[in-house]
Amino acid sequence: MPRGRGRSRVSALVGAQEEGSASSPTAQPQRERVLLRGIFEIGRGSCDVVLSERTLRWRPILPERPAGDSKCDLKCKEELIELKDIFSVKLKRRCFVKQQGNGTLLGITLFICLRKEQNKLKDSTLDLINLSEDHCDIWFRELENILTGSTNVLAHSLYGIAHVVTATLHIIMGHLQPVDVCTFSASGKLLRFGFSAMFGFGGRTLALAEKYRWMSPNQRRDFAVIKALAKLKPEDCTISFLPLNNSQDVLQRRVQASPKSGCSGPWQTLHGQFLNVSIMAIPCLCSVAPRGLAPNTRLNNGSMALILARNTSRPEFIKHLKRYASIKNQFSFPFVETYTVEEVKVCPRTNTSGDNEGEEVGPHKPASETTFPWNVDGDLMEVASEVHVRLHPGLISLYGGSLEEMNDCSVTCNCL
Repeated sequence: MPRGRGRSRVSALVGAQEEGSASSPTAQPQRERVLLRGIFEIGRGSCDVVLSERTLRWRPILPERPAGDSKCDLKCKEELIELKDIFSVKLKRRCFVKQQGNGTLLGITLFICLRKEQNKLKDSTLDLINLSEDHCDIWFRELENILTGSTNVLAHSLYGIAHVVTATLHIIMGHLQPVDVCTFSASGKLLRFGFSAMFGFGGRTLALAEKYRWMSPNQRRDFAVIKALAKLKPEDCTISFLPLNNSQDVLQRRVQASPKSGCSGPWQTLHGQFLNVSIMAIPCLCSVAPRGLAPNTRLNNGSMALILARNTSRPEFIKHLKRYASIKNQFSFPFVETYTVEEVKVCPRTNTSGDNEGEEVGPHKPASETTFPWNVDGDLMEVASEVHVRLHPGLISLYGGSLEEMNDCSVTCNCL
């Protein structure tokens, strides 16, 4: 792709956005917090690029001219793109035929969704050229984090929806709810904190959905599910877990026990092929699972639900998925196993046959490294080694209340 092509495609949008900003008395972009600032080549010219919370702006870097030079002012006109119009970001590399590795880094490519006509969209690209690996890596990670975002799984796990009025009432009335938190580690290094995770089908589906961010969320989810089901295959892995001892309250036992006595029993190990592995410390209520992905789990009961779907036929696995949307027990299948645990270790056996599909792995990892996609709270996490998930009971508190199960639909709220 020619270097100037991305900029020319964006020019029409940029002009319209700047006109709208100039005519709007409420537009005050100077108040936005600056996240990054650096120099990139855009359209064959060096530019001062500024990344803020809502926009990406750039201005050509030109030699100083006498004051009042209108031609210079025109050339130095600032251009911008709103981050909401960017649906993907990738590192741009120059690769040759039969080349080993990822090739020479050229910069960053932004994939933009432009409005061509009313209710019609087209995609475009903008290249930010810079040969520095460190410089591009910082910008790439920041842009990727902004575009990916995170899912508010706690709000949905309480009521299945994010309701502003309910949240406000909980804050006003001071309703504090302790919440169990999980840590995800690999090779002795902490990767992130989280509340729920899926490996296998759930991870592959999210990896596919991330490649079609220009679609609406619902369309992207449905498309990824269908495509993942069409290429359904199990993961060969070893799963070790520490079962929960229900003899006494977990939180009380953790407080009374010494710091080294976190284990409540011997570890158990399972080997085999699994279509999906779910590890959840919260119920995960959502539109596709009104009762929750892990309906027997609570926010602060000091345990995680380990749900294993072993290898089976595609029709049987689809029946299992459909059960989440009904009142029937989604775990009453011979290939589904459930455990209540405190810790879990998932160790995939690396596929050396070379049949891993490129669309299911990340675009910025070394070619020699095979990674496996995880869905952690709706965010994509790619790991090449064993993942250790450990529960930390009541680690944080939020404003809210526990949702008790009520089978009688005539029961109404009497909290006010």
